[in-house]
Amino acid sequence: MNVDGASKGNPGPSAAGVVIKSADGTVLAAFGSFLGKMTNNQAEYRALIAALEKAKSFRLERLRVLSDSQLLVRQMLGQYKIKNDGLKTLAARASRLAAEFQACQFAHVPRTENAEADRLANLAIKAGKYVEE
Repeated sequence: MNVDGASKGNPGPSAAGVVIKSADGTVLAAFGSFLGKMTNNQAEYRALIAALEKAKSFRLERLRVLSDSQLLVRQMLGQYKIKNDGLKTLAARASRLAAEFQACQFAHVPRTENAEADRLANLAIKAGKYVEE
């Protein structure tokens, strides 16, 4: 699954973009969720949480989370410390959700490989509401 958080300003109007595909490439969910005013890093974590919660609803067991946020990926892998208290809370929630799956891998991808999640996040900011495709 691909996740992306976007913020117009930092902080500013923000949204999460999520695309979840099955192993054969079938799109199970593709949505953008308007989040209100927050930082880009908060939006990245909220996108991850939204994706993990949606993946649970499909009863998926193994996940590969792709994000163009190097900070998010490295923090979730334990390679970077989380200093911001607000991000610590979001990361703890994401970690608890990820632990509910048999396997949950995190990988950093170039922005070009995360374009659909980015597009959905920006569409949700523009619309000011939840959007689904």
